Amino acid sequence: MRYEQIIVEKRGAVTLLTLNRPDKLNAWTPQMAGELAHAIEAANADRDVGAIVMTGQGRGFCAGADVDAVFKTRVDGRDPGENTAGGSGGMPANVDWIKLTRSSKPLIAAVNGVAVGIGVTMILPFDIIVAAEEAKFGLVFVKMGIVPELASSHFLVSRMGWGQASEMMLTGRLYPATEAKAKGLCEYVVPQAELLDKAFEIANLIAENPARQLRMTKVLLTENACTTDLSRAQKLETDALKECWTTPEHHEAVDAFLNKRKPDFKKVAQ
Repeated sequence: MRYEQIIVEKRGAVTLLTLNRPDKLNAWTPQMAGELAHAIEAANADRDVGAIVMTGQGRGFCAGADVDAVFKTRVDGRDPGENTAGGSGGMPANVDWIKLTRSSKPLIAAVNGVAVGIGVTMILPFDIIVAAEEAKFGLVFVKMGIVPELASSHFLVSRMGWGQASEMMLTGRLYPATEAKAKGLCEYVVPQAELLDKAFEIANLIAENPARQLRMTKVLLTENACTTDLSRAQKLETDALKECWTTPEHHEAVDAFLNKRKPDFKKVAQ
């Protein structure tokens, strides 16, 4: 695929995705979503990639959905997502964003500026969110006369708790990065100049671990985070453990420990 609205770079064991509509503060379009999905799938298929970082070009991270390309188009009677799947607010029908991000190699958002609407909801299912001090977060759907999408009413509660998520969605106000971190929306706030360094530091630490087990762990987190069925949660873990015991990655880790060396998971990965 030829990327027109994102930039894709491979830096060692990390793929960097940069939203690239800086003149529009990287406002989201269905085309951008399709390009992101393709790039994530390509990174997942690359054995040398261990983690994925997403950021924005210019002053903004993502200023929400492009009003002309998404909202006005829909008001005019045409679905910008062309048969939108799952009520996802314009996401192309062939992109299941939640399934993709939760089954993907680990994803880290490096939020460099304003993130509004889908600029927030598309990264809520990511594994880590790092924000620059200048970043702002807003879920302004109610101010546009619509409601949130991409399962954000689930993920925001998981990250922030019921009361904080309710306030953020019902007021529609912008949250400075420091407040967002204090309330659990992101994991780190750093100076702008250190944003990508911090994201890559985390990404490279993750990438040292076996890809198969990283993705299996993500599935367990997805399935078990909010379950009240602890017997099922434990069974899912036990089943995954039994599978892990037969894998070359586990055997390599045990052998490396016994022989006092660093494991080489890429050597044994299938």
